[in-house]
Amino acid sequence: MSSLNDKKLTARIGIVTVSDRASRGEYEDLGGPAIADYLNEVLTSPWQPVTRVISDDQPLIEQTLVQLCDEEHCCLVVTTGGTGPAQRDVTPEATESVCEKMMPGFGELMRQISLQYVPTAILSRQTAGIRGGALIVNLPGKPKAIAQCLDAVFPAIPYCIDLIDGPYLATDEKRLVAFRPKQK
Repeated sequence: MSSLNDKKLTARIGIVTVSDRASRGEYEDLGGPAIADYLNEVLTSPWQPVTRVISDDQPLIEQTLVQLCDEEHCCLVVTTGGTGPAQRDVTPEATESVCEKMMPGFGELMRQISLQYVPTAILSRQTAGIRGGALIVNLPGKPKAIAQCLDAVFPAIPYCIDLIDGPYLATDEKRLVAFRPKQK
């Protein structure tokens, strides 16, 4: 169990772009910066990004997730890309491989929200899971879809981090209200 002082520390949040082309420098990574911009807009508690841009290679994705959770001590790792049906899209498989507990409700809600915007959202395989003291959330690769999906699931993320004994994540309640049960 963390002490109250640990809860006030700066949260480390992993941001992972999974893209063959972006990792080779063939195009600019827009997904990772979109996640960072979103977090800067929503979070009022101190946080530090730990960013990676990697290829669509399952062992590399697994290694990166393990490193961010176990060595970099991120309480939250948000990935973008690699969630579609293409052969190289293996981010959900990598996430499942390294997590002790899967959190399927995240993917279910993200697909439900995305279907309001595009009929191809049914092809997306976003998921989430817990590895030790970290929540890993897979998002689609398009920046617009990233914000839509985070708006849907982020209200539950701070409480999930509380439940796995992570740092306290506070949100700008004018922008997004995090759900936490009422104290008795």
